[in-house]
Amino acid sequence: MIKTFFRKRNQKETKKQQIKPTPAQRLQKGISFCYVGAVCFLCLGNMSVYAAGDPLSVVNNLSTFIFSLIRAIGLILLGFGIVQVGLSLKSHDPSQRANGFLTLAGGLIITFAKEILDLIMG
Repeated sequence: MIKTFFRKRNQKETKKQQIKPTPAQRLQKGISFCYVGAVCFLCLGNMSVYAAGDPLSVVNNLSTFIFSLIRAIGLILLGFGIVQVGLSLKSHDPSQRANGFLTLAGGLIITFAKEILDLIMG
């Protein structure tokens, strides 16, 4: 009887001790969601893909649409990399700083993937 009382009491205490995000973490999460929404809105808001009579133009329109999606993903990674580098500078964490710069470089490469491919193809 006493063991079950203490077991129930410990379960109630562990439920109370759940970690809640700080206001700064909630603000950062809200800013991240706003940034992602703005990038998606700006990159995908006015993109139209129309099927024309020429099959080659259909393929070109689809290619343009796919590269705009890739560019949006690259911009999101670029923004996340900037935030990660900023947070690492604040906390003086070298491993997080390295990850931030790698994410930043990857975001740049993904953002400009079409231009890089055009330069390679000539």
